[in-house]
Amino acid sequence: MTTLLTASKDQMQGWRRHLHQHPETEFDVFDTAAFVIQKLTEFGLVVHEGIGRIGIVGQLTKGTSTKAIGLRADMDALAIQELNDFAHKSLNEGHMHACGHDGHTSMLLGAAQELAEHGEFDGTVYFIFQPDEEHGAGAQAMIDDGLFERFPMQAVYGLHNMPGMKAGHMSMNSGGVMASEDNFKIVIKGRGGHASQPHHHIDPLVIGAEILLGLQTIVSRSINPEQQAVVSATEFITDGAVNVIPSTVTITGDCRSFSEEVQDIIEARMGQLVSGICAAHGAEHEYTYERVFWATINSVKETHAAGQAAIAMLGEGQVDIACRPKTISEDFSSMLRVKDGCYVFLGNGIDSVGGCMLHNPHYDFNDDILETGTGFWVTLVQQELATANHCS
Repeated sequence: MTTLLTASKDQMQGWRRHLHQHPETEFDVFDTAAFVIQKLTEFGLVVHEGIGRIGIVGQLTKGTSTKAIGLRADMDALAIQELNDFAHKSLNEGHMHACGHDGHTSMLLGAAQELAEHGEFDGTVYFIFQPDEEHGAGAQAMIDDGLFERFPMQAVYGLHNMPGMKAGHMSMNSGGVMASEDNFKIVIKGRGGHASQPHHHIDPLVIGAEILLGLQTIVSRSINPEQQAVVSATEFITDGAVNVIPSTVTITGDCRSFSEEVQDIIEARMGQLVSGICAAHGAEHEYTYERVFWATINSVKETHAAGQAAIAMLGEGQVDIACRPKTISEDFSSMLRVKDGCYVFLGNGIDSVGGCMLHNPHYDFNDDILETGTGFWVTLVQQELATANHCS
C-alpha cells in the first residue's frame, strides 16, 4: 500500500467523524463546504468556490506539463433519522450521512494534503467536491457552470464505498458499471362510486392491476435478454374507501438499465401499455416518465489506469478489474457523459460496522478504509501524471 507521509488515519478519522456529526443535504451543504475550503486553503491549494451553486474545486499544479485529471467526492447527506448511538452520531435532527459521503470527502481531502506536501507528479490535479449527489442534480449543476471548460482535464475519476465487499478491496469495470434511474407516474382516471354497484362505474383498481401485470412484460418480452433492466412499481395509491370504488388510482415506480436504447424502449412500451389498457376500459390517464440518473459508463483507458493503480497499491488478489455491473445509480454518470473517466468501488466491510448497507439508519462509514481510499487517489495521480511521461 502507498505509504502516506502526512495524511494519517487518525487525522482523517477526525475529519470524517466531524462531518458525520454535521450532515447537510442537497445544495444546502454550507458548513461542509466551509470545512472543505478551510482544509484545502491550509494545504496551499488554489480554491475555487461556488461552482454549481456551492461546489468546490481545489487546484494543485506541479511541474510544467499540461496534463490534468479530476478526482471527485460528494459532500451531501440524506434526510434520514440516524439510529446509531455512538459518540459521533448526527447532531442534525432528521439528517444523516447514510451513504458514506463523509468518508469520500475525508479521503479526497487526505489525498489533497498528501499530494500538496509530498506528491511527485507533473501536471494538475483538480479536487472536485460536489453537492447534491443523492437527488442527481449536483454533478450537472457543476457541469452547467463550466466545470470542464474552466478546469480542463483529460479524465475524471470517482470512488464509492461498498458495504458487503471486503474492507480495503477495490473493484471496477469498463463499460456500464451502474444503472440509469428513471421514475414513472401513472394516473388512472375512472369513475368511482358505491362498491355494491360496480356496473355503474369504471374501476381504476382493476385497470391498475392489469397495468401492474403488464409492466412486468416489458423486461421479459421487449428487452433483449442479453441486456439488463428492472421495472418496479413501488406505490399504488387510491382515493377510495372500504365500501367505495375509487375514481383515481396513481401508480409510481422506478426503472433501471444500462443504455439509452433500453430506456427508450421502456418508456415507449410503458406508455403503449397504459394507453391501451385504459382505453379498453373507457378510462382516461396521465403518464409521465422522468430520467433522473444516466447510466454510469466507464471508459476503457481510464478503467485500465484505475485498475493498475489499485493493483500497484493492494496487489492483484484484492482488486477485481471486471466486476459485475450494479443496478444502483450515481450522478457521476453525468460527468462521464462529458469526459472520459472511471468510477470505482472500495470495500467498506462485510462483518464490520461498515457491513450495514447504504441508506440504512444504522449505517456508518468504516474508518479503517480511509487510508486505502486516500492511497488509491495518491497512487493514481502519481501514475497518470508521472514526471517520466512529460518530455521537456
